[in-house]
Amino acid sequence: MACALAPAFGPPHQALIAARRRAADPLGAVEVARSAAVRFDASSDAWVALGDAALGAYRTRDALVAFERALVIEERPDAALAAGKIYLRLGDAVTAGARFARAYAAGAGPEALRENAQALATAGDAAAAAEAIALWERETGRPWDA
Repeated sequence: MACALAPAFGPPHQALIAARRRAADPLGAVEVARSAAVRFDASSDAWVALGDAALGAYRTRDALVAFERALVIEERPDAALAAGKIYLRLGDAVTAGARFARAYAAGAGPEALRENAQALATAGDAAAAAEAIALWERETGRPWDA
C-alpha cells in the first residue's frame, strides 16, 4: 500500500524489492523494480534499483540498460561503476574504461581509477592505462601492484 501511495521512489519501494530478494524471488524483485522505474522514470534511484535487481536475477543486459538509463538522468558513481563492470564482462573493455573514468569523475574515487587502468590495459591502450595508474598512485599514495 505504501508503494502505491508514494509520490516518489523511496524506502517503501526499496524495502519491497529487498523483501523479494530475501524471499529468494529475484524475478519478483526485478518486476517490482521495473514497475517502480516505469512509474518514476525520472528517478535515477529507481533505475539503479532495477539494475541491481536485474543483476541479482542474472539479467545482465537488462541491468546494463537500467544503469545506463540512470546515467542519462544523473551522473552517479555507483551506476557508472556497475555499467563498467558489465561492459568488461561482455568483452567491451573500451566502453568499460569510459564508464570507469565517468565513475571517477562522478566521485567514485580510487576504485574507479584502478578499474579504469585495468580496462584500458585490456583494451590495449598502454599509454592511457599508465596515466590512470599514475593518477591512482598519486591519489592513494601507494605503489601500483596490479
